[in-house]
Amino acid sequence: MFKKRIIAGIFGLAAMSAGASDASAETIKLALIEGLSGPFAANGQAALREYEFAADYFINSKGGVNGGTKVEFLGLDNKTSPKESLIQLKNAIGQGARFVFQGNSSGVAHAIVDGVNKHNERNPDEKVLYINYAAVDPALTNDSCSFWHFRFDPNADQKMFAITEVIAKRADIKKIYLIGQDYSFGKAVAAAARLYLSQKRPDIEIVGDELHPIGKVKDFTPYVTKIKASGADAVITGNWGSDMVNLARASVDVGVTADFFTYYAAGTGITAAIGEAGKNRIRVVSEDHRNPPGSSAWIDYMKAFKAKYPENDLVYPRVATAIAMLANAMNAAKSTDPQKVAMALEGMEYTRLDGTKVKMRASDHQIQMPLNISVHTNEDITWDYDNSGYGTHVESTIPADKVELPTSCKMERPS
Repeated sequence: MFKKRIIAGIFGLAAMSAGASDASAETIKLALIEGLSGPFAANGQAALREYEFAADYFINSKGGVNGGTKVEFLGLDNKTSPKESLIQLKNAIGQGARFVFQGNSSGVAHAIVDGVNKHNERNPDEKVLYINYAAVDPALTNDSCSFWHFRFDPNADQKMFAITEVIAKRADIKKIYLIGQDYSFGKAVAAAARLYLSQKRPDIEIVGDELHPIGKVKDFTPYVTKIKASGADAVITGNWGSDMVNLARASVDVGVTADFFTYYAAGTGITAAIGEAGKNRIRVVSEDHRNPPGSSAWIDYMKAFKAKYPENDLVYPRVATAIAMLANAMNAAKSTDPQKVAMALEGMEYTRLDGTKVKMRASDHQIQMPLNISVHTNEDITWDYDNSGYGTHVESTIPADKVELPTSCKMERPS
């Protein structure tokens, strides 16, 4: 099904003229550049589903933006490769897309930011805006920040700050093992863990700090055997996609009993792989608030999604936020010109469907929001993952003002 959709996205849509970014255009093309094949295909396909659904829910079903302009998504497969992403960025622009979306892999995100910056400098009449919903290397909104990039997911430092707030209160945790993917994001997670643990719990011993190749390890048994032998009370990992699934499976098989504090240990097969073995031991940091549901509006949204995709889960709640805020910016700007939309997004405040208030910080284009620490369980679960009966239930919430960290961004804005 997704292969057909990708082909249709690339070849079957009528092309817009290169400069067609005003409010009078019949349809606005939005391009999702993700790994729709390969080891992280489940994540890319989930994102495409959720973006298409959110676009229809917030924009098309309401008559479009600016009084009638509707949107459609192009699904472009970058195979989770930075090099291929630049090819697909050119492909998207050639098909008339002036808004590109990506999130899986900070390495890819850096390439897209650089590609968008160069394109906009060379083509001032065909500017492009990049919406990032999941690539959380802190550098992207610090030294590598860009006016043309907006991040709708708290960065790795913010998430680690939240995780270590919980760990700091756990007197039973005395030894921690760090494991992650060997690229910019995995390194950022490890660095943030060391920093915040040293500040909040200097007594904790780091008994392992390991990076592994991203998307290439099929059997994590050697890694989790070392975790078990280390005597770690807890493990911190930023692993996502197949790397999180395989790490979880190996941990279950080897019998690792340490608690896990994770960024992405939920959905896309991960929850099913963990099952009963992870009950009350696996924790996830995220903005998600499905158990308990944050509001009736959020329940309605999730019900509508499940009605359309009964075999799939909604795994990226921030997709809804990104699309809703983008639509609000287009309406506020009375334009779909990327620069005008960017100016409208800066500083924008929004109340999400679950009732949470968020703000897009103007200084670095980093969204600010509360973060939840949720536990893997089958108790008090209204919305599970992977049709497994298990899901994540919020245990604690760290307020937005507490996880709002300073930025080193020195943004150059267009004149």
